[in-house]
This record gives sequence, C-alpha cells and structure tokens, in this order.
Amino acid sequence: MQYAQIILPLNLKGTFTYKVPDELFSVIQPGMRVLVQFGGKKIYTGIVFELHNQEPIEFIPKDVISILDEQPILPPEQISFWKWLSEYYLCNLGEIYRFAFPSSLKLESETYLKLKPNTVIEFENLDLNEMYLIQALEVRQLINLTDIEAFIPKKDIIKTINSLIDLQYIEIDEKISEKYKAKEVAYVKINDEVLRNQNLTEILLKLNKAKKQKDLFLHILEKQTENPDLPIKKSQLFEDGYFVSAHFKSLADKNLVEEYYLRKDRIESYEGEIEELEELTETQEVAKAEINEAFSEGKNVLLHGVTSSGKTHIYLEKIEDCISEGKNVLFLLPEISLTKQITQRLEKKYGRQLAFYHQKLTDFEKVEVWRRIKNNDIRILIATRSSLFLPFQNLGLIVVDEEHDSGYRPREVSPYFNAKDAALVLAKFYDAKVISGSATPSVESYYSARKGKMKYVFLGERFGSVKLPEFELINFKEAQDSKKVSGNFSLRLIDEIKKTLEDKNQTIILHNKRGYASVLECESCGYVNYCSNCDVVMTYHKSANEMKCHYCGQRASKPKVCPKCFSENLNERGVGVEQIHEEVSKIFPDSEVDRMDVDSMRKKFAYEKLYEKIEERETDIIVGTQMISKGLDFDHIELVAIPKADSMLYVQDFRAEERAYQLITQVSGRAGRVSGEGKVLIQTYNPDHSVFQLIKINNISKIYKYFLTERQKFNYPPFTKLIMIELKHRRDEKVNRASQFLGSVLRKYLPEDCVLGPERSQISRLNNLYQFQILLKLPRGKKYQEYKSLVLLSLKEFDEITAYQSVKKDVFVDF
Repeated sequence: MQYAQIILPLNLKGTFTYKVPDELFSVIQPGMRVLVQFGGKKIYTGIVFELHNQEPIEFIPKDVISILDEQPILPPEQISFWKWLSEYYLCNLGEIYRFAFPSSLKLESETYLKLKPNTVIEFENLDLNEMYLIQALEVRQLINLTDIEAFIPKKDIIKTINSLIDLQYIEIDEKISEKYKAKEVAYVKINDEVLRNQNLTEILLKLNKAKKQKDLFLHILEKQTENPDLPIKKSQLFEDGYFVSAHFKSLADKNLVEEYYLRKDRIESYEGEIEELEELTETQEVAKAEINEAFSEGKNVLLHGVTSSGKTHIYLEKIEDCISEGKNVLFLLPEISLTKQITQRLEKKYGRQLAFYHQKLTDFEKVEVWRRIKNNDIRILIATRSSLFLPFQNLGLIVVDEEHDSGYRPREVSPYFNAKDAALVLAKFYDAKVISGSATPSVESYYSARKGKMKYVFLGERFGSVKLPEFELINFKEAQDSKKVSGNFSLRLIDEIKKTLEDKNQTIILHNKRGYASVLECESCGYVNYCSNCDVVMTYHKSANEMKCHYCGQRASKPKVCPKCFSENLNERGVGVEQIHEEVSKIFPDSEVDRMDVDSMRKKFAYEKLYEKIEERETDIIVGTQMISKGLDFDHIELVAIPKADSMLYVQDFRAEERAYQLITQVSGRAGRVSGEGKVLIQTYNPDHSVFQLIKINNISKIYKYFLTERQKFNYPPFTKLIMIELKHRRDEKVNRASQFLGSVLRKYLPEDCVLGPERSQISRLNNLYQFQILLKLPRGKKYQEYKSLVLLSLKEFDEITAYQSVKKDVFVDF
C-alpha cells in the first residue's frame, strides 16, 4: 500500500497523508499536482511532497482523487528548498505553496463551470458522466466542483471536465475563477486559392464599386508581397482609421482574404539587434579573476563596489560565462522599477532568451513565465524575490543586486523570509553560484564575508577612474542663528543648486518622508487627526487635499475647522516630500522641478516617463524619497542635496544608522558619474554625529568597524540571532494576556536575558488589531538550533491554549 504526503494551499502545519489508489500507483511522483478532498467536501489542488509505505494508525486516510500533471511540476530541488524554508523561518509549507504558485495553477472547489453559449450538443457522442454534467448545467447555469461530486465519482471529475472543455461544450467561468489560456493574436493574409486560381484584374474589377474594400485588398497584397515571411497583424490595418473591420469582413465573405491566429506570449520580448559587451577595465578584470577563483573553490561572492564602479558590467561578464556553459541565470532585484537600465543592456545581448517575473504581472503572465522556465526556454530571468520558487531546470548563477535592500524581506507579505539569504540556500540545492552585490552591503553580509564564509571582492574606484563625489556638511543650527536660511534650505545649499542650474546640470533632493505634512494640529486645543483603524496620526497630502494613513490606507478629507473646538487655526507640522517640492518650485520658478515618490508614481508608466525626462534633460531638479536613490544612472546629475538628514537617524530601530549610511551613500552615487565633479550636501543640526563624520571621510573599513562595535556592545546581529514574535487581536486585554503568557512560557525554556518583552509594538494598533511583541536574542552557532527548538516547543505550548487560538501570531526569524 502506498501513501502520499500532500502540501495543501492552506496555512496549516505540516503535510497531510492520503492513500494512493492502485491505478495511480505507477504514475504518481513527488512534485506532481493532485486533486484531494479536505475538510468536509472541499477539493484542493495539493502537491505531492513525498511517497512512503507507512500506514497511519490514528485515522483512515482518504484517497487521492486524480493527478493533474503528466510530469512533476516542482523539481526535487524546489521541494528541498521549500522544506528548508519552512524549517528555518518557522512557517508552514501551505503558506509557501500559496505564495509560490500563480493562482491559475491551484484549482479549488470554488472553480465554477458553465455551458458555452450557442453550443449545439451531440448527446450520442457523450459518455454517461459527460451527459450528467451537461444536463445539470442545462438546469443550473453555474456549477462548482463540490456540486459535481453529487452525481459523478470523484476520480472521474477532472477527466469529464477536460473532455467537455476539449469538445468546446463547457467553459470555466472567468468572473469567478481565472484559468490559464494562451494569448492568441489575429493576423490576415490573401486567400491562397485566390492567388493561385484568380486573375488579379478580375478581382479589382469586381471591387470597383467598393473603393475602401479595393484599397484594403491592395494594401494587404502590397504588405504580403513586400515581406512574404512577415505576418500582417489585423489590428494594424485599422490603426489610422481609414479602414474599419466591416471592410475586412466584406472581403472575407467574398473569400478574398482570411484571418488566422498565432499564439503569442503575453510578455513582450526584445526582437531587435543583438550586440556584444564592452571590454572590462583593469580593475574590473582583477575583480572578475577573484570571482572566478572563489567559484573554483566552491565559494559564493560578496561584490562590494563603490557607486558607479561597474558592478553591472561584471555581472554581465559572469552571466555570459554561465550561459556559455549551458546553464541559466537568475538576476534578483529588490523591486521591478530598477530593471530598466539592466534590461536595456541584457536584451540587446540575449533577445528573447530574457524574461521577467514580479508581482505586477497578471496571473496568466506568471503562468507563461512558469511554463517557459519549466521548458528551459529562458536563459536569463530578471525578477523579484517571488521568482525563487520557479521550477528552474539547470540554474548556474544567481545574482543578488542591491543585496542590502529591505525589499528582499518585507514584513507585510506572508511567509516572511529574506530572499538574499534564501538565494544562497537555493543555489546550494542546484549546485549554482551566487554573487551578492552592493555599494553598501548589509553589516551582516560584510561581517560574513570578512569571516571567510563568502569571498569578499572590493571595487574601490569608479568606472573610468572617475572621482567619487565630494561630501560637505552644513550646520543648519548655525545657519538659522545667523539668519542664512530660507524655509528648510540654508542659503549655502540654495547657492549650490543655483550654480548647478547655471552649468546646465541636474540636481537630486532627497527627503524620505511621504506627503506634505506629518501632522495637522489645532493651535487652539492641540487636536490632531488620528486614523480610526490605527494608532497613528494621519499624514496630510496637499496634492490630493486629503489625510492618509500610510499603514491601512484609510483616507479622509482635510478638515476646514478643528472637529473638537471648531477653531480655524490648523497648523501643518512635520515636513513631507510634497512640501520640499513646493518650496523648491518657489525658490527656482524658472526651473523644471519633478517629484518622485510612491504617490506621484502611481499612474501607469509614470516612472518610465520621468526617467525619459531626466535622460532628455527636460527636468532640472528631482525631489524624491528613497526611490531616487536606486537605479538612476544619468550623465548630468552633479549635485545631491539632503536638506533634513537628521530625520533618517532618529528612528527606533537598531539598523537606523546603517540605513541612513546606505541611503546617503546610494543617493550620493547618482552624482558626477561621468564628470567626477559630483557634490553631496548634507544639512544637519548635528554635523558631529559619528555617521555623518564617517560618511564625510568616506573610509569604508572605519564605517563598518563603527557599526560592528556598536552592534557587539548591545548584542545585536551579526553577533546574535533575532526572532521577533508579534501577537495581534481585536481586543486589547486579550492580546495583552496572551503575550504575557507566551513570555512566561519562553522564559521557562530560555535564559532570562534571551527574552525581551512582551511590550506593546511601536504602533500599538494597526487595522483595528492591537499588537504586542516579544524579541528573542539567541546565540549564534550550535546553541542556536538548540534554542530554536525550545522556541518551537514554547509556541506549541501556546497553541494548545484554546482561549488564545483566535490571537494571530507572526514569527519573524532573522528579524
């Protein structure tokens, strides 16, 4: 007797045991999708995790209903990767399955079927099950899989549905359940028989009375004769409005032209000319040789290259090496908006062998990429972190660009994992190599590389020996005291921007706060507008004239008077990027000032349009949030200004100083990339702060030594491992009691100094859920696994308390 452990797309612990029926015994394999029944009558698409012969003792397992794939959809490397991810990050396999798979590959009970309109059904050709289903659909317009079980045996359901879909009698209701369909594009051509058997003069005489039809026929004939191998898109015929579809229909009715369809990928591929790469500089050659040496020793690489040092160029060389060995490449980016420039360079080299994968693709597009990866049709995939779960066939290299970026470990998406670390493990399963690159590596990666776990490769000079930008600190307190300020800008900073504009160059102004003002406050009674769902003050957005909560998305119109005392004295407190943008526009009225932040980039192609404006030098000053620190590589940006640098440092986070250093260094790297005359002006009330002083002298080893000393002093990573446990509930007192109980259980198993809290979270209520958190500081090395198993034991003990089962629990490993 054979049994299968099945992963279900549900956030439940472990896998579930099902019996493999005799007829499926010879075909079932790990990694295949199967249909199973779970929880009453619901049917789910599960994944075979493993097969075994151990009969369960405590229950009688249900049968696997049917297999959906001829070959495993998930390679063995991915199954091992899922298992590791689940164990390391203390998350459920079902969570990973839900995150990893496009929804079109997860058929569920709520998938609805309907009859195709205007279909004539020949009942004599149907078997009994097919006839039952058609009759049921004639009575009821929509039927889901659960309803079908009432009159068709479970094992025959999928066979019956597929057969009727092939006969084009039924279809899946698109409104309720998307199902993957290949996209087809309409093309046109002159009917072959017409060209063979009819005289062209006769045809044109027949069309004399219908001028438009005659013109259209000649237009198609001309295009077809000019390029016989190039198909003519139907939509192109109607682009200029001279012809309409009725003209084409009349020609088709006369059998003079015909329409045909070709399958097309939804994701556009580059079809232009393919070009070769430039030569590496001497410094880059040395770095490449070090990478090759590391790979030959079986080590992964941390490529630490100052901004504009040509890291991308080295990536391209290593990609070329990998592809020439017949292997494939995954190029990871923290967010898809960064792809533009790397794409322009890669697609000219690899054309259609290049593809993308990210959360903004539609479900159908994701399935298309999935299918092409499975068929080994893609050589290079540029993607965000969700791509780690694709069914790669022969992965040879993973490049993790901007490895320091927090976009690799967002807390809002379940399951929580760090894609940068997960990529190293995935590569191990595929026997692939990893290059992690950044101008400002995370402290943990730097420490790991310096300890020899990865090979540390440093690129210390800019491409073409261009000088690094010059840093200058402006003491804003002194400027205020001597009345040398205008709003949020010192006169020194304004003069530098003026000088840059006079030289016909561009300026970037960084202010990492969304909105216009952080708080709208009543001067008379002190009232401020709180979000009704969260314990946060709503931010005022002037461009939309509304108050917004940046956590739950709630919006409210800006009050004209104070809701409490009806005073009209409402003051704007706290400076947002909109206010800085407005101020700059007033100081420089003759210059083109643009804003780049999440709110201004919401419209489709807004990023691309602004990108082109900067490239064409149609914009003079770009004001933005951290968005502008990434991916902008332009020749004429000479000045970077940070008017309120202190706001980056004073945040309740042990990584605040590291993030401030990374953000300032990254944005400074946009300046003087060609001229070598870039300048960075940092305006601060505290110019003597260690971080600002270290950035000014630009000594990388000293900066990281400072961070590591501070971390060691207070027992933070990389010297310890952190696990954050967050508890949430609608009732404050309930989650408070639950967190106190979990804290006491953890202290029972772990040393006192390992458990910090429970405490209210920084924001005590989000989306109407009260939040408490417990921070665990655990030792590294062998002890870590031992302590982690005790954490699992504590969580299990907590889960057994029925009263706390409604409390939502999130666990963040390597927080």
